[in-house]
Amino acid sequence: MLRRLTPVGFHENDSLVANVRIRLFALSCVEVAMTRSVALFSNAIALLLVLSLISSARAQSTTSAVETAHQAILADPKVTKTLDDIKADDARTFEEQKRIAEIPAPPFKEKARADYFLKRFQDLGFKDASMDAEGNVIALRKGSVGKPKLVISAHLDTVFPEGTDITVKEKDGVIRAPGIGDDARGLAALLSVLRALNANEIKTVGDVMFVGTVGEEELGNLRGVKALFRDHKDIDGFISVDGLQITRIVNQATGSHRYEMIFKGPGGHSFQEFGLPSAIHAMGRAIAKISDLQTPSDPKTTFTVGTVRGGTSVNAIAGEARMAVDMRSNSTEELLKLEARLLDLVREAANEENKRWDSDKITVEINLIGDRPAGIIAQDSPIIQATRRAVTAVTRAPSVSFAGSSTDSNVAMSLGVPAVTLGGGGEGGNWHSLNEWYKPTDAYLGPQNVLLTMLVLSGLEDVTQPVLQTRQPRR
Repeated sequence: MLRRLTPVGFHENDSLVANVRIRLFALSCVEVAMTRSVALFSNAIALLLVLSLISSARAQSTTSAVETAHQAILADPKVTKTLDDIKADDARTFEEQKRIAEIPAPPFKEKARADYFLKRFQDLGFKDASMDAEGNVIALRKGSVGKPKLVISAHLDTVFPEGTDITVKEKDGVIRAPGIGDDARGLAALLSVLRALNANEIKTVGDVMFVGTVGEEELGNLRGVKALFRDHKDIDGFISVDGLQITRIVNQATGSHRYEMIFKGPGGHSFQEFGLPSAIHAMGRAIAKISDLQTPSDPKTTFTVGTVRGGTSVNAIAGEARMAVDMRSNSTEELLKLEARLLDLVREAANEENKRWDSDKITVEINLIGDRPAGIIAQDSPIIQATRRAVTAVTRAPSVSFAGSSTDSNVAMSLGVPAVTLGGGGEGGNWHSLNEWYKPTDAYLGPQNVLLTMLVLSGLEDVTQPVLQTRQPRR
């Protein structure tokens, strides 16, 4: 029972999982008291208090380690200079961002942008930088010890198809271009951090792998980061730079399942063959059923029929119709429940169309076209605490917010690897539209935040030890 209730993406020793176990243990204690004795219940409560104290002590220890590391790192003159250099480099980073945005990177065709990003890594001194078989661009910055290994990534691809006008247009201080923020900003932020690290000869304890990933958007299905974790079993932590807002920390991986449903029937003339079942009518029945589904608001769980197509003419009974469905949730359990119900409704719709016309000619083919795993990282974990402290240091913001989203971090979280998604800095909006816009307001805060988080997690040579723990390599 305990194993089945453990959320995807947690370590067994995470305090949040410990709290889940404690609550379950408390419930069992209540049952024991009701069926056996008050004395046994008292002993159980005593044990519960001990476990709670242990969990609290671990959390306080992590907080203390993160705070100590931050203070030491911020007091180091080389780090202060590096942060200043990132701010001074803001205009050049913005120009880099615009250059990247104008290099096409449609789904599954990211090669041109990947080639450019590889050259930029090499220009920055990473002569061994390479492109893997999936198309990811990788540069490894070695630490003095080599452990732990932290990945810092941004995605190369956009949602826009080949042939889209991606020319950057500027007016009144606002930049407009498809993909200018998502994720040209993240890629430019990575290069800014690397330039500042190299210029100030900052040496980490653990290795840091900088990666431009492919396949993050749409039906790319996270193929780049999935390949990264498949080929590198020794990754101990993961940071995705995606989005803009600095004070928003993504610690929940919104899982998604996407399906294409293909309804097929005999087809025929709308008048002469009237009485035959219609593939479009069957699909319509399915859409109506899906639209009436009820899903929880917490954990947020959603669905939509995103695209539909089919039929040959207005005066024909459709022989084929297709629809694509997207389902999302911050909970693996709720996502699977929604998926099971929705697929049942699709089959029911096909059966009802057959029954309406006393036929068995309508069939439905159901194909999984997207699978993004869900997960969550506890707010008191070292990677979240390191990020929270870095945000406070660079922005002076009184608080941060935590959110769920679908990013490259999904894969890491689902594998139990500590992960977070951070904003690249600046302001923007109209994501995934031709009217996407960006303003470089305090944009340098993004790479500054990435730098501080990285140094606390990986350790600064001769100053701090890594807060990120080295994990056993995955099999």
